[in-house]
Amino acid sequence: MSDALHLVCPHCDAVNRVPATRLAEAPNCGRCGKPLFTAHPVELDAANFDRHVGRSDVPVLVDFWAPWCGPCRTMAPAFAQAAGMLEPQLRLAKLDTEAHQALAARFGIRSIPTLALFRGGREIARQAGAMSAADIVRWVRGQLG
Repeated sequence: MSDALHLVCPHCDAVNRVPATRLAEAPNCGRCGKPLFTAHPVELDAANFDRHVGRSDVPVLVDFWAPWCGPCRTMAPAFAQAAGMLEPQLRLAKLDTEAHQALAARFGIRSIPTLALFRGGREIARQAGAMSAADIVRWVRGQLG
């Protein structure tokens, strides 16, 4: 199974090994049985952030946002729509910077919304400001080549 990818379940946070050739077949979690891709962003917190970003073999796009932020709330539906357009080649996730200030500080988040693209546990690109779903998809694809 040399082509196996590690995917973190959005429901139970279990790390699953899935053959790359089966990504498009809507794989389920081996632990909880729920879909590994839901076409919705995963809610991250201090407990599961490193697991989702560091253990996933597919890139992870994190929306750093806050509930009081108008542009963040405006962009939320576009970000959710982009999840449906980019999965399963990419995982989209959201982190509430108000509730998880230490994580926001760890990544030097100075304005929100900020999108950070991670691959192999490392940040490879960042974009501040609200974007449409099409702009999110275009930006991500441009970063990943």
